[in-house]
Amino acid sequence: MSDDKAAVERLHKSYQKMKDELAQVIVGQAEVVEQVLMAMFCRGHALLVGVPGLAKTLLVSSISEALDLEFKRIQFTPDLMPADITGTDVLEVDPETGQRAFRFVNGPLFASMVLADEINRTPPKTQAALLEAMQEGGVTVGGRTLRLPEPFFVLATQNPIEQEGTYPLPEAQLDRFLFNIVVDYPSETEEQEIIRRVTSPSSVKISSLMSGAEIIALQEIVKRVPVGDHVIEFAAKLARATRPGSDDAPDFVKEMVGWGAGPRAGIALISAAKAHAVLRGRFHATTGDVAAVALPVLRHRVLTTFNAEAAGVKSDDLIKQLVAELSRKDMELKI
Repeated sequence: MSDDKAAVERLHKSYQKMKDELAQVIVGQAEVVEQVLMAMFCRGHALLVGVPGLAKTLLVSSISEALDLEFKRIQFTPDLMPADITGTDVLEVDPETGQRAFRFVNGPLFASMVLADEINRTPPKTQAALLEAMQEGGVTVGGRTLRLPEPFFVLATQNPIEQEGTYPLPEAQLDRFLFNIVVDYPSETEEQEIIRRVTSPSSVKISSLMSGAEIIALQEIVKRVPVGDHVIEFAAKLARATRPGSDDAPDFVKEMVGWGAGPRAGIALISAAKAHAVLRGRFHATTGDVAAVALPVLRHRVLTTFNAEAAGVKSDDLIKQLVAELSRKDMELKI
């Protein structure tokens, strides 16, 4: 226990240094960086949603440098096939003996951090190959399964505006992502700083602060973070309250939500709450940690109705209202 607490303290200090390192390259987006790191320490994958030009690729590649991880970027297009990302067998001829043999050539998925750029632009067959790798930690080629390196993270991007000629991910596949992270526009001051940096000569080199082996060790520590029964009860109530057919759902959910979060949401809430606590130097998770991670965990698992869309109500608005209501009830019970 004492060793774990010491490791948590080291991670907290490393996280502060990491933020300083990334700030040399990335202006703002502190919340996005934190959520990406939380997903990684939970052994989860993340979907980054934002319009083009918000430095999503730069952010992911910079994090991979700070964590000393092999980084590969895949630009998803309508003609991309599963073998293009998993790899394929190639026939080779030995120049001396003339013998022929098949050799497997690794695809870009064989990296510790993979950026799947515009995942909704590729057909379902290729999306399924990626999602199998995310879930199983391996790829199946020619009847044999090949393990992917550890740690292994997929960060997929999606453009929320342009939907023409795309293949939207089904809800069952979206559920495989631990987080749905919204990458928003920078503030006015941040935008001015971005323009200043990009149009000026610079040679910033990000220092490596953590290795793959250290990340795996920290993932185990995050898993061992203790959670009280009342925190698990809070997470379960929050997930159940998003389901319009549940007795736990308030009236506004029954009216505005078409489909709520499944049991995987409760698991994700607790896992992410543990990582949230650890990044703040604490070796215990609270209901406050659960509330802090509710938006990225639930926004892609809560589907709104036509009534909500007509009223301009988004899933984020409903989740915030739910968290506020449950937090108020939790406080009343404590009093």
